[in-house]
Amino acid sequence: MHPDTKEIQIVETGLRQGAGQFAEDVLKGLSSKKKRLPSRYFYDEKGSRLFEEIMKLDEYYLTNCEWDIFRKHKQDFLDLLQGEAFHLVDLGAGDAQKTRVLLNHFSSQNAKYDYVPIDINRDILEELGQLLAEEIPGLNTIPILAEYFDALDWIGKNQSGRKLVLFMGSNIGNFSKAGAAVFLTRMCRVMNPGDLLLIGVDLKKDPRQILRAYDDSKGVTARFNLNLLERINRELGGDFEIDNWRHYANYNPINGAVKSYLISQIDQKVTINSLKKTFSFDAFEAIHTEYSYKYTLKEIELLADNCGFVRLENFVCQQAGFVDSVWRVRG
Repeated sequence: MHPDTKEIQIVETGLRQGAGQFAEDVLKGLSSKKKRLPSRYFYDEKGSRLFEEIMKLDEYYLTNCEWDIFRKHKQDFLDLLQGEAFHLVDLGAGDAQKTRVLLNHFSSQNAKYDYVPIDINRDILEELGQLLAEEIPGLNTIPILAEYFDALDWIGKNQSGRKLVLFMGSNIGNFSKAGAAVFLTRMCRVMNPGDLLLIGVDLKKDPRQILRAYDDSKGVTARFNLNLLERINRELGGDFEIDNWRHYANYNPINGAVKSYLISQIDQKVTINSLKKTFSFDAFEAIHTEYSYKYTLKEIELLADNCGFVRLENFVCQQAGFVDSVWRVRG
């Protein structure tokens, strides 16, 4: 640490994570009739590095689309706050590469705001805090180590004033359509009337373009998916033979769902020592690992309305059909 750099204070709000929760979720998922593993566990250290590789792929258009929107419309986003002081709340901040486009611009315009990155990885928050202390020295950063709703609840109790909440990268697509509605309704309830939500959503388009983003020619997405089994081996004492599994993704253009799976190539048994349990898999049996739902602009409008928001504006990347939609909490 540079001697002049202040120590970053991280707010903790009772995050429930670690091997115990991971083990519980793996046991539940692999014991189900239709086996599944939660996508939230993709992002250990190796998984996070692999996802950074994915975001650099030409086939994975989502990142560059959102980056272009932020560069083009950074002042438009600020104008929506109408000169008021606000908290910029970043759900799942990660390394905040896209968010830093906004942070640098907002600070250059002398906006009255602070930055509240939320993540479940302490190391990421510490690195981000130090980076921002050097890149934007005057920025007040309040990192929160927490799940989304715990963090928003803490902000509501401890920080007065308006919020602009960022939920980027088409993360809403990782929920089923019904699950997205439940999630966003709950989010609306922990926000205040007049708060803004900027939500990144991938739009329905040529199915072939969508599928290439989730099954790239270099196999990075496959390694990212397979790392979930490697993580079970590393952290829970599993004996998955990775070569016995294949990544598979498909896209349904009717309901807009990309689904990712790990497919067993043979009849096999896998023991997970920490669970004291052996699981049997038939040849070509699937473990479901991820959803990524796509929307139309009309579906986004209905989703906002049904969940307690008013859609203010859509900022669309025309080249690849991605939108950052800005909603206001009704009231």
